[in-house]
Amino acid sequence: MVFPCALRRAPCARRKATDMQTYLTPHIPGTGGEIKETPEDFLVAEIPLYLPSGEGEHTYVEIEKRGITTLEAIRRIARAVGLPEREIGYAGMKDAKALTRQTLSVPRTPPQQLLALEIPGIRFLSAQRHRNKLKMGHLFGNRFRIRVRGTAEGARERAQAVLEVLVQRGVPNRFGEQRYGGQGNSHLIGGALLRNDFRGAVDALMGDPDKVRTPDWKNAIIAWRKGNPEECLRLLPGACRGEREVVKRLVDRPGEWERALRGVDPRLKTLYLNAFQSYLFDRVLEERLPDLDRIEEGDLAWKHANGACFLVTDPDAEAPRVAAFEISPTGPLFGGRMTRPAGAVLARENQILTAEGLTLADFDLPGKARMDGERRPLRVPLSEPAVEYDPEGLVISFALPRGSYATSVLREVMKTG
Repeated sequence: MVFPCALRRAPCARRKATDMQTYLTPHIPGTGGEIKETPEDFLVAEIPLYLPSGEGEHTYVEIEKRGITTLEAIRRIARAVGLPEREIGYAGMKDAKALTRQTLSVPRTPPQQLLALEIPGIRFLSAQRHRNKLKMGHLFGNRFRIRVRGTAEGARERAQAVLEVLVQRGVPNRFGEQRYGGQGNSHLIGGALLRNDFRGAVDALMGDPDKVRTPDWKNAIIAWRKGNPEECLRLLPGACRGEREVVKRLVDRPGEWERALRGVDPRLKTLYLNAFQSYLFDRVLEERLPDLDRIEEGDLAWKHANGACFLVTDPDAEAPRVAAFEISPTGPLFGGRMTRPAGAVLARENQILTAEGLTLADFDLPGKARMDGERRPLRVPLSEPAVEYDPEGLVISFALPRGSYATSVLREVMKTG
């Protein structure tokens, strides 16, 4: 897959997703500090949904990877065992800037063969057979152990106080910065695509020169903004293959913006569209943040036991279940077939769509790009919280359900945004 430079160091335009800076715990000062100075500062381990049975065509292999993405780990293993990458299954994506443990499924490969492999960046921990391929979401959650360096005085007490609130009220279930690309613009590209604003999508893809350090790349973006695509193409670094393909198409056929965007991998277009869905969800979450642990009439409530939703008609009757963390309010991942809330909840979600110049019908794209939509809980439970010091900094440990991000916890603890 060709990743445009904008995905790795994405430009910012219009409203940035990171402009939303409210907290569930504004009354507790943050610890400050920095994370991810080394991969060992950010440890993640999957909590499996089920254990391998010991028999079957697939081998479930637990790996520990350092400094590489999940997809890169899969690429290296597939090459080592002579399989297509698509045949290797995984339950979730793990960050490259971390030390992570996760399980992969590898077909038609004995456990002993996998355990004997020596691959840079990967350590093989265990291997057992199972009947089915791992698929995305076949995961209960993740455990985190994160070191925060350079914290303020009293950081341990502050972190403990924040975690106590999050255990009681829940963790805001944000997507956050990691969903919007390196500098927060993936959702802007997606929003422009959804509006059929193809020139706007190209402009967002090309980026902001103030966000770029490489001189040729910076000057290429300046040339683009001055209306000189030929000079832009000449200056764009070879690593910016996606951008180069788009600009080349426009040099050949000026003004054909939609055709130019065919130079972007369809899977990346889906990523941009999904990032826009995530951005809209985060906006709904921000509006509901002060009352994150309260349910309203018209809400679609999420059952944490099984992920089912139901329409709330009597909030007072459901309040004890909210307090017990059995149910929570949800927000939208907008799509043409998404179940809708009612009353004031629906009105607020409609206002967000209207402000973006969109309706639900706009998400009903043709073919594989169609966005059906779904509901997502606005909060998730925090479990196994712990805070300690080691010689190198403050260490925070906790567990979250699948699909939720440690950055949502760190944001409340550190308050550096």
